[in-house]
Amino acid sequence: MKQQELELILKKYQTPAYVFDLDALARRVQRISACLKKAGINLCYAMKANPFLTEALEPLVERFEVCSPGEFRICERQGLPMERLVISGVNKERKDMIRMIEKEQGRGIFTVESMEHFRLLSECAREGKVKLNLLVRITSGNQFGVDYELAKQMFREREAYPELSLRGIQYYSGTQKKKPSVLERELKMLDRFCLEVQEELNVAVSELEYGPGLFVPYFQSEPKEQLEEMLEELIQLIGRMKFSGKITLEMGRFLAAECGNYLTRIVDRKENGGQIYGIVDGGIHQLNYFGQTMAMKLPYVQHISVEKGGTDFAQSHSRGKADVADTSENKGATQECMSMKKEEKWNICGSLCTTADVIVKQYPLMDAKVGDVLVFERTGAYSVTEGISLFLSRDLPKVLFYSQKEGIRLVRDRKETDNMNSVSCW
Repeated sequence: MKQQELELILKKYQTPAYVFDLDALARRVQRISACLKKAGINLCYAMKANPFLTEALEPLVERFEVCSPGEFRICERQGLPMERLVISGVNKERKDMIRMIEKEQGRGIFTVESMEHFRLLSECAREGKVKLNLLVRITSGNQFGVDYELAKQMFREREAYPELSLRGIQYYSGTQKKKPSVLERELKMLDRFCLEVQEELNVAVSELEYGPGLFVPYFQSEPKEQLEEMLEELIQLIGRMKFSGKITLEMGRFLAAECGNYLTRIVDRKENGGQIYGIVDGGIHQLNYFGQTMAMKLPYVQHISVEKGGTDFAQSHSRGKADVADTSENKGATQECMSMKKEEKWNICGSLCTTADVIVKQYPLMDAKVGDVLVFERTGAYSVTEGISLFLSRDLPKVLFYSQKEGIRLVRDRKETDNMNSVSCW
């Protein structure tokens, strides 16, 4: 987000806070969709990455992956029809399945994670007198899905379950994949499965939902993203498959990460053993970067210096160097100001009473001080829900939306958590 937009937020709202730029989200998803649609590939949003973005993504993706009853209720409140949902997850409880089936007459798609799931969905479908559409999830070697042979067995025994329609398969093996060779290996395996089912069982697998887990650069040491080139490589790999059915790519992090900012304020500065420590009002319970190692990698951060009476200036750090706005009006003043300021390396720590609460070590900041705000970028995926948010009974941060059309909108106010961490007084 631009400096002026962040300053407006800081004038009205306190830190810590999440800000999701809906315009940036829409631009990114539209770029991705434009590439995929040329190849006839559909897009599914895995809402666990950030459920707050579900409404904003409704006109931009075909489907939403739902992995819990709570996520389903979010979709209900957003008015998303069942036929746009893929009900996934390893723990499908009977009462939840019955409710979904009764509400929507069996529309939508359910994933199968085990033989127990297979039987449960069969029973629920018979009880509800509907036919359910299924995707069999093939495991990548963990607790999710079923192995290759059991997946084939389900297709082989499909006629014994007329209330179930096996439409296809689902596969997801992890995130942050940098090598096209990994995607190629997975797609070849899935293509082989579909061909074997066709040749051995005379059954056409009509649909493939695949989570490629494409790479998002979170840290300054990583190469910059080449979005279209990355997608084109994936499309070419898909184009080599013999599979001719419907293909949907399930993405979460890749869609949402870029649109998020986490704002936290420096509340204390100290030097211990020659090391500068900055304590912020947030922490690791609210901020999480996938792949961060002992806080050693430098994420993308904007440093906003707030002087008494208002915001003085903002500067963006890229690869450890300050990049200050350089316009014709303020060029001279900025250069003079910067020459007087000193860059120091800070260890940024949160407010939790644990030595683990270190967000980043040795981050270069120019003339940083108590009261300044750090804006951690690319936090649109997972941080808002994945952190250990109840630890030490700290308040949950505000959640804000920004768009040029609607400006700044508060969608969740600050919430106390101590009432969730104690015996009820009623």
